[in-house]
Amino acid sequence: MSEGERLILRTDGASRGNPGHAAAGVVIEREDGSLMARGKKYLGVMTNNQAEYRALILGLRSIARYQPAAVRVYMDSELVVRQMAGQYKVRDESLRPLFEEARELASALGNVTFAHVPRGQNALADQLANEALDAQARG
Repeated sequence: MSEGERLILRTDGASRGNPGHAAAGVVIEREDGSLMARGKKYLGVMTNNQAEYRALILGLRSIARYQPAAVRVYMDSELVVRQMAGQYKVRDESLRPLFEEARELASALGNVTFAHVPRGQNALADQLANEALDAQARG
């Protein structure tokens, strides 16, 4: 990979119950859609929105190592996308520290934009989050 590439970040947080057991899925792609990296992580018990933010934070931390020129973030959480884009205020105080951390990470990367997509267009990130939940359930 050449430094300064434009990259795509797809993240998904899932919670079984709200709050409930939660996990994150992260996918990093090149602009042409080719897969660079993917990961999943069990997060513990939290709300779905908290899981969405934790997935975003994991993704932003992961993509930073590639030193991208620009990042396009795709998420199926309309709330998180609109909050990160400044269209919605963060009213839930439990989300504020997560929002602040995500905002700082995005700011440090520089050119980061956010887009809401249907779950079907975020299938691999969704699958990874569910795999992490399934693995946790099996113990």
